[in-house]
Amino acid sequence: MDTITNYFADFTDEQLQQFAALKDLYKEWNEKINVISRKDIDNFYEHHVLHSLAIATQFEFKAGSEIMDLGSGGGFPGVPLAIFFPDTQFHLVDSINKKLKVANEIAAAIGLKNLSVQHTRAEDIKNRKFDVVVSRAVAPLKDLWWWSKPLLKKGVSPNGLICLKGGDLTQEISESKCRPRVWEIDKIFTEPFFKEKFLLHVPL
Repeated sequence: MDTITNYFADFTDEQLQQFAALKDLYKEWNEKINVISRKDIDNFYEHHVLHSLAIATQFEFKAGSEIMDLGSGGGFPGVPLAIFFPDTQFHLVDSINKKLKVANEIAAAIGLKNLSVQHTRAEDIKNRKFDVVVSRAVAPLKDLWWWSKPLLKKGVSPNGLICLKGGDLTQEISESKCRPRVWEIDKIFTEPFFKEKFLLHVPL
């Protein structure tokens, strides 16, 4: 928990309790359905929660806005962001239902009211638009943008695709034909884990 409170203040008691409850809940669920690698559980707050919250250092999601977490798996970055922005709606989408079940059960256990899940592929979502799509390293940027673009509202701020990526992104960005804004996360958080990890924003 100190990993988070070192960088963020102004949490309500409820938010602090929700963040504090996450590790034990994920550990318990992980024994039934593997959503986090075993070695990552020991560094849970740094590798999963703080990494997800890199998005919150650069973007302020407005009350009532709708954010889709594409390929959310067990709930990252969606669950930490839903705690951070309690007045924003988060919709977690994944093609693997059992992982979404974990995210949904954990959200219910900590009393998150602003999170919903949907077992589907992004390209099968019709008649629904979102202010922003967030994602964490689930596919190449060109694919993420291809899936996200039809689901995005125009004329809102922030908008577009916000994703967390790692490694050398030169070729991936070139192939995507996007021109994302890129932040180096190790300039935001000092832990060695964040070296060569990046935050990307492709506006609509």
